Amino acid sequence: MDINYELYKVFYHVASTLSFSEASKQLFISQSAVSQSIKTLEKKLNQPLFIRSTKRVQLTPAGEILMKHIEPAMNLINRGEQQIIDQEHMDLGRLHIGASDTICRYFLVPYIQKFHEKHPNVPIKITNAPSSACVDLLEQGKVDIIITNYPNARMNPSYLERSVMEFSDIFIGNPKHYNINKKLNLEEISRLPLMTLGFGSTTTEYLRKIFLQNQLELIPEVQLSSNDLLIDLARIGLGIAFVPDFVVTEDSSLKIIETKEVLPKRQMVAASYPALPLSPSAKAFLDLLPTISEFNTQK
Repeated sequence: MDINYELYKVFYHVASTLSFSEASKQLFISQSAVSQSIKTLEKKLNQPLFIRSTKRVQLTPAGEILMKHIEPAMNLINRGEQQIIDQEHMDLGRLHIGASDTICRYFLVPYIQKFHEKHPNVPIKITNAPSSACVDLLEQGKVDIIITNYPNARMNPSYLERSVMEFSDIFIGNPKHYNINKKLNLEEISRLPLMTLGFGSTTTEYLRKIFLQNQLELIPEVQLSSNDLLIDLARIGLGIAFVPDFVVTEDSSLKIIETKEVLPKRQMVAASYPALPLSPSAKAFLDLLPTISEFNTQK
C-alpha cells in the first residue's frame, strides 16, 4: 500500500496529543490541513482512525493498532536524524537513559555525575519506569540504553551490553513486632504479612517464581510502587518487606531475616537495542559503568 510518510506523521501527532489543533501547532500547518490528511489516510486504509466529538478526540481500535506501530517508527526516525546531526557537529549528542526509581537512586547517580563532569555539554534525559517497562522504552526507540534488573522476562538476552552489579533479595522486618530472630523457611515467611512491589515488577515476579518452585502461593498484604516506602512500613512494623539488599542501609529497627532456602542472586545490567546503532553518548556512558568484578572491588 503506497501511503505518503507525511500522512503517517500527521497521524502520529494527532494520536499522541489527541488534539487536531495541538497537532497543527506542532506541525506548523493549518488545522484544516491536519483534518484533510487524516481523512485521506482513513480513506486509503478504509478504516476510521479517530472518534471525533465536540469535547475530545479518541483513537478507534484500528487507530490504536496503527499507533502501536507508528510510534516506535517515528522515534527511530527522530533518533537517526539526531545522530546524524550530532555527527555533523562532532558532538556526542544527548544521552537518554531508562531506569527504575530504585536503580536511579541507589546505583546510577554517581555514574551520571561522572558522565556530566566529563561531558558537561551533553544533555542527559532520564525516564523512570519499572524494569519490565524499560524494555518497551528501549524497543520503541525512546531511550538509548536501559539499566534494569535481570533476569527480566520481557528482555531478549541479545540486548545485554554489560552486567554491572550482582545483588541478593532479602526479607526485612522489625523484630519488635515479629519473631524473626531465627532462620525461617519460605513457608514460615509466607504466613507473615508480606509487603512487595506490585505484580509485574521484576522483583515481585522473581519472588512469585521462587514461591511457586516451593509449592507456595505469594499473597502480599501490601503492594506498593516504591522500595523506600516498603522499608518505611517495615520499620513501623506493618509487615515484612521483600527488597533488593542494596537499598537497605544499617538500621537498628530493622532485621534481615535469614532464610533456610538459598535465594538465587540477580544482576543489574545495561542493555541496548541491537537493531539500532549505539549512539556515541551511550557508548561513552557504558564505558563508565563497572563490570560485576569491578563493582565488587569498589565496594
